[in-house]
Amino acid sequence: MNRHILSVLVENQSGVLSRISGLFSRRGYNIDSLAVGETEDPTVSRMTIVVQGDDYILEQIKKQLNKLIDVIKIISLAPNVSVFRELVLVKVSATEKNRASITEIVSIFRASIIDVSNSTLTVELTGDQEKIQAFLELMRPYGIKELVRTGLSALQRGDTQISQTVTE
Repeated sequence: MNRHILSVLVENQSGVLSRISGLFSRRGYNIDSLAVGETEDPTVSRMTIVVQGDDYILEQIKKQLNKLIDVIKIISLAPNVSVFRELVLVKVSATEKNRASITEIVSIFRASIIDVSNSTLTVELTGDQEKIQAFLELMRPYGIKELVRTGLSALQRGDTQISQTVTE
């Protein structure tokens, strides 16, 4: 099974997310990651949807999405012509003994400590999934108290805009 990243422009209206997630649910397709937000045009939202499947499944998903009236455009984002990022917030156990070690790792990963307490540090990190996974592996021995990830966000590189791209 291949990982596919879809960038979907939709009308920024209530119920759109429900209709799209319902479409996936009815067809038995799993969404690995979903990030949604308003675009530069407040009437349009961009959904970055990560799914697993072969080319046939991807084609079926795109055909079903195109049937929804709220969907404006759909494109598959290829890794070589796109930028992918994810945000993670991690609350890590911190003591006087290990606080300096954690801070050093945070610095190496160009992350930020956004909250400090007597027993924890909360770290914000943005990057590709491999960078985030590597960071989390280094934090596990210290004790991850809480963790939240945004899901993948993506755009095509360079001057290309989704609004200039033909729907696939």
